[in-house]
Amino acid sequence: MDVMPLLLLVAGSAAVAAAARRTPAPAPLLLVAVGLAVSYTPGVPSYTLDPHIVLPLLLPPLLYTSASDSSYLDLRAQLRPVALLSVGYVLFATVVVGWAAHLIVPGLSLPAALVLGAVVAPPDAVAATAVARRVGLPSRITTILQGESLLNDATAITAYKVALGAAVGAGATWAGGIGEFALAAVGGVGIGLVLMAPLHWLRTHLTEPLLQNTLSLLIPFVAYAVAEQAHASGVLAVVVVALYLGHRAWEVDFATRLQEHAVWKMVAFVLESAVFALIGLQLPIVIERLGAYEGTSAVWYAVAVFLVVVVARFVWVYPATFLPRLLSARVREREENPTWRGAMVTSWAGMRGVVSLAIAFAIPPTMPDGPRNLILFLTFTTVIGTLVVQGVTLPPLIRLLKFPGRDRQAETLAEANAQAQASRAAEARLDELLSDERNALPPPLADRLRAVLERRRNAVWERLGQVNPVTGESVDDTYRRLSREMISAEREVFVRLRDLRYIDDEMLRALLRRLDLEEAAAFREAG
Repeated sequence: MDVMPLLLLVAGSAAVAAAARRTPAPAPLLLVAVGLAVSYTPGVPSYTLDPHIVLPLLLPPLLYTSASDSSYLDLRAQLRPVALLSVGYVLFATVVVGWAAHLIVPGLSLPAALVLGAVVAPPDAVAATAVARRVGLPSRITTILQGESLLNDATAITAYKVALGAAVGAGATWAGGIGEFALAAVGGVGIGLVLMAPLHWLRTHLTEPLLQNTLSLLIPFVAYAVAEQAHASGVLAVVVVALYLGHRAWEVDFATRLQEHAVWKMVAFVLESAVFALIGLQLPIVIERLGAYEGTSAVWYAVAVFLVVVVARFVWVYPATFLPRLLSARVREREENPTWRGAMVTSWAGMRGVVSLAIAFAIPPTMPDGPRNLILFLTFTTVIGTLVVQGVTLPPLIRLLKFPGRDRQAETLAEANAQAQASRAAEARLDELLSDERNALPPPLADRLRAVLERRRNAVWERLGQVNPVTGESVDDTYRRLSREMISAEREVFVRLRDLRYIDDEMLRALLRRLDLEEAAAFREAG
């Protein structure tokens, strides 16, 4: 096995993603653009999206990290709009895009066109999350888009299987399709519910952080594999498990949380970067397989399908946003009033991604080459079109609509009040513990514990203070800088003592780790 192409992909995509942080362009768009640009460069290896790798090996960790970072409570509060998008919209888009493609492309059968509709129906979790983080969407819209993109793959894959069965003459029926969807949805959620408690128990009872993090890396693959083995939705199983574990993450040991955060941040960065680069690198393969549909007619088909995909989302989102409020008093009472601006952004933030391409590449050879290759081409152009057109224009659209920004002062006040309540509880617990003679401490150590509490309590309030007139720094900026300078001085002494052979390298690593944890704590305390 030649590992050089894989190393080039990972290193190149990571470098482009890092460079994107210094530009106004979102990283996904820059990665796709660079992938397109280098796809025909001499010497660049050929990269084919293998659905047997993307779906079971790349999709589970990407879903897991996105879902575990989401809020279970926020998703539950937005369950109705999320369900309307992740189920209702995907089925609507499958039918509308499929019917339109059947009318637009001569000789494309309706079942084959519905396969295309199912493939391009689901907006991508990775794309939605990456762009939402960069442009700073309002929290409610971000929650809806994340929830939709986490759950819609199960609907799309089921619709794809039903349409594919009809396209290749496997005798698929609507009744069978509904039954398959019910099995996938109920089975996936059920398996997730069964797995989540035992997995959480393991996470909280393993005492070695290294083992806990190994388990954390295995969890998405285990949930996906178990569900798929039972012919249920692996996507839903992973999402259910991740939401539960993310919601209960506070019960895990602090050392595990520190390591887990760093590990998953790295995994998400590498996979997301590689995935978007892979999308752009598919251009030669897609063009090569186009065959009889080459020429201006293929371009016209691509533009037409892209426009249908974009328009269909508007056609669904606006009624789905406002009709339930008109028809149900309960919805009006329980949910905040949506705005046309929110519906506009939700409609426009429908970027497609790697899942659509992976499903298209998974179309079996039992389908005739002409329709299969055309579906792959139209999927590719739709993914690229939505990422580029919608991804590039989404930030200026948000600025144009003038969404109210986050109230940083109100958030800081809420944080300060929460910290004050927690500090009072901790101080009461400390007094209770120190009153027991078994917990007797010398006064300096007891005072040190109280000083730590006091520092945490005051740190957030200090963030509201004025800046230093000489340096222009806020109080917490100054605190962070001085803390780093002190720790840096200690670190230099430890290294010098190691070089003088007064301490060995093992002791140096232990001392440096202690300083690293103190520096991280100081950074968090200072905001």
